[in-house]
Amino acid sequence: MAKVELIGIGKVYEGNVRAVDNANITVEDKEFVVFVGPSGCGKSTTLRMVAGLEDITEGELFIDGEKMNDVPPKDRNIAMVFQNYALYPHMSVYENMAFGLRIKKVPKAEIDKRVRDAAKILDIEKFLERKPKALSGGQRQRVAVGRAIVRNPKVFLFDEPLSNLDAKLRVQMRAELSSLHLRLNATMIYVTHDQVEAMTMASKIVVMKDGKVQQIGSPLYLYNYPNNKFVAGFIGSPPMNFLTVKISEEGGVVVLDEGSFKIKAHPSHMEHLKKYVGKEVFFGIRPEDMVYSQSGGDNSFAAKITVVEPLGADIHLWLSTGSQPLVARTEPHYDFKVGDSANFMPKMEKARYFDKETELAVLPSPAV
Repeated sequence: MAKVELIGIGKVYEGNVRAVDNANITVEDKEFVVFVGPSGCGKSTTLRMVAGLEDITEGELFIDGEKMNDVPPKDRNIAMVFQNYALYPHMSVYENMAFGLRIKKVPKAEIDKRVRDAAKILDIEKFLERKPKALSGGQRQRVAVGRAIVRNPKVFLFDEPLSNLDAKLRVQMRAELSSLHLRLNATMIYVTHDQVEAMTMASKIVVMKDGKVQQIGSPLYLYNYPNNKFVAGFIGSPPMNFLTVKISEEGGVVVLDEGSFKIKAHPSHMEHLKKYVGKEVFFGIRPEDMVYSQSGGDNSFAAKITVVEPLGADIHLWLSTGSQPLVARTEPHYDFKVGDSANFMPKMEKARYFDKETELAVLPSPAV
């Protein structure tokens, strides 16, 4: 078992600077949990408190049911992989991976077995005698991960480990770390500012902003049912579109008035929107739920195309509807040009709505 529990965890620096505020997070045994959020949101500070590299100001931390607040990092049975690899340049790959075990006076034969087993898992056996300077960035990152694996820790901690790699290698390493998690059957906590990494790797995502946990859930649950406007806009690429619309009621039907167009709410949403009649709300719609309509028709609206981004498998269109921009993701066989006017029909059953003042979701989310 390697369950990690953060109960009311807070971190306050000198000058009453609050980096983390009342974080309640449970990482179940064998889960791959990703902390994600913009720079300065407190995700790395939270990870470092789990590692013991930062003192905990408030709350309690438990690993396997044992309180860890005052336990030194070396006694927590965790292993951390850093952004900058933190390899010893004068040591070979083998020596880097074996160093922590030698400090603990693990028998030489056991060290050799663990290092070679980890090297085989990570496909770095042929690099064991090389120095770090002779390796590529991706190979160095594998060595850093291998150094963590040989320790057989209860919990693996990753602090933005892929941010120094190029785009193609990041994609490859994402897949390798996901595969490694399945092979090791281990508990992993991973920090990143990249929501694509979070979506593709996590079994559970913790979204943070300004030191506070915004929402916790599976990637698809957060994508489909964000509980506030920040989560809705942060999860997804391109991000969710937001329009400020006024809710009105015409003939018993709830209508969204953007100023330059009106569209009807989906029947399943009307009950929850009626209390906002006469008020403004944020209307959220994903780019892939903006359907191009050649003929226009009911519940469609016209928009001017301002940017065309062909991506091969699809096209991203940047649209103007008065003062409020939108992005649509469409199929590649349409011949769109900048300056064209096109009709789009939102999939209103997929729409989300957020209170203008609190930015909380208007529609209830289904139980997990």
